[in-house]
Amino acid sequence: MTSPAAPAGRARLPWVRLALVGAAGGLLSGAFGVGGGILMVPLLMTFAGMNQRRASSASLAAIVPAAVAGSITYLVNGQVDLLATLFVAIGGIAGSWVGSWLLRRLSLGWLRWLFIALLVAVAVRMLLAIPERGDGALEFDVASVAAMLALGVAIGFASGLFGIGGGIIMVPAFIALFGMSDLVAKGTSLAVMIPTAVSGTIANARAGIVDLRAAVIVGVAATAASFAGVAIAFLLSPEWSARLFAALVIVAAVQLTVRAIALRRRERPRDA
Repeated sequence: MTSPAAPAGRARLPWVRLALVGAAGGLLSGAFGVGGGILMVPLLMTFAGMNQRRASSASLAAIVPAAVAGSITYLVNGQVDLLATLFVAIGGIAGSWVGSWLLRRLSLGWLRWLFIALLVAVAVRMLLAIPERGDGALEFDVASVAAMLALGVAIGFASGLFGIGGGIIMVPAFIALFGMSDLVAKGTSLAVMIPTAVSGTIANARAGIVDLRAAVIVGVAATAASFAGVAIAFLLSPEWSARLFAALVIVAAVQLTVRAIALRRRERPRDA
């Protein structure tokens, strides 16, 4: 018998589907320096039957172990800026609480379309600005630290609201605004996600909207796959990395748009 706190069918989600979603997200996490939520959220909605709110909260929880594994691998290879991680993470923790608060209050209809808009913006950004691979060293002054704190707030907000690690914002920002190389940007991005995702997940858990069983299965699979993803990141050129990432995001955006239109027709009287 399903507990009152769990929607019907929640405990019956096939673990194989959840593991495959996690593996896909973990591969993406390691390869592109993102949390994997950009792919896991639409997959959880499509193949696990979750709504936007449950998919976002489960994805955010699953990001934590995958980000730990991926960032350690990048760190071992000297591709993480720890000082930048600290400043961005401070802002990210604050922003994640705001995003998580909105996740519990915005209608599912708004969440669907905001997430689709975010996907489109990311795809365009990746296609227009191809990163370079070099030794971009970061200089710290008052302006750069303030910019990192502000970036962290924006990342944390997106993390809490959309169930993503924030890497889709961080990686382009680290490269374009702070002159990091693409590998350092990816490694630092994963390191920042750890406290940001933990903070947002705590807020979601307190609100009772996290499917812990699903999050654990997805998280374990994502962690295992993240190591292969990091290996792919070192093999791919910056150009191919950006193009493949943009292609994945576009596919996800199209898929979610079709689903959102269909759900909107069914929910015309009121949003779920």
